[in-house]
Amino acid sequence: MIGLGGAEFRLPLLIGVFGFAALAAVILNKAMSLIVVLTAIPARLAAVPLEDLSPHWDVVVNLLVGSVAGAWLGATWATRMRTATLYRVLAVLLVVIAGALVVNHVGPADGLDLPAAPTAVIGVIAGVGIGIVAALMGVAGGELLIPTIVVLYGVDIKIAGSLSLAVSLPTMLVAFARYSRDRSFVVLREQFRFVVVMASGSIVGAVVGGLLLGIVSDLVLIPVLVALLLLSALKVWRHR
Repeated sequence: MIGLGGAEFRLPLLIGVFGFAALAAVILNKAMSLIVVLTAIPARLAAVPLEDLSPHWDVVVNLLVGSVAGAWLGATWATRMRTATLYRVLAVLLVVIAGALVVNHVGPADGLDLPAAPTAVIGVIAGVGIGIVAALMGVAGGELLIPTIVVLYGVDIKIAGSLSLAVSLPTMLVAFARYSRDRSFVVLREQFRFVVVMASGSIVGAVVGGLLLGIVSDLVLIPVLVALLLLSALKVWRHR
């Protein structure tokens, strides 16, 4: 209903409701996010055809230069952090995502209209930051990518949503590859049935959310979701 994959709401559930440790929750979240993004791409292409996206290939490349490096770096940090520290980092990032959610739904902003060289440099830096956040939380990063693409490159928000998937998929695969080198990755084999069931539920939820689009006003939905993220951040911060 809000144009995101839902991983930012899934992560606190994996920790607070299902009882997974921080790193295991991130890895499970990343796996399910990857499944949801893969299923979202065909549907998105039906709504925004490839010919509308191809003129903006440079945006994808610019952000990917930074995001794939950020994803590897973020996943490396996550595997080396103490569990207590990772809980704190995840709590702070949930607050960041809540802020991004508000910004993303206040309304499309005007592009910065910068020269090509500064835009490219800022794009790489933004990509690194987004890749780090996406890897640390196990999310696709659309909540950060979409406003970045709209503001930095002046792209229409509907096209930005599709471009964000083109950036998210390789970024997620890089983080996934890095996590696969850690012993905590065994949680995917141990919880395979859980991953399939919850990912299937996410896909069904995405379809239902699409059907319900417009029934609940953003003026009601966004404040409720932001409040949930902030409460989740508080709970994760206190988690032991």
